[in-house]
Amino acid sequence: MGVPLPRPAALHARLDLPIEEWSYLDEAVLLETRSRKACMTCHWFRHYAGVNCIPMLTCQLHQGLIAHGEHLTSRCQGWTDDMTRQRGWAPEVA
Repeated sequence: MGVPLPRPAALHARLDLPIEEWSYLDEAVLLETRSRKACMTCHWFRHYAGVNCIPMLTCQLHQGLIAHGEHLTSRCQGWTDDMTRQRGWAPEVA
């Protein structure tokens, strides 16, 4: 299995189940979209190398798995730009 990406402490404390045991998100959460506001461009989107190095696409906000292909054509109500797009690559520190 791959090495998980580092997570903020608050988010890490919320994760009750291993990612492999999360359920897939369905139409109740994911909405079809034709804009750049898709799961793949969301701050909460992550991917991991699962068993046999098969990629697992996840939503950290909903603690759910995203079916392959859905990350390109769907989003949820919690979609948000990542920090790089919100603040710029290297924001000035005051």
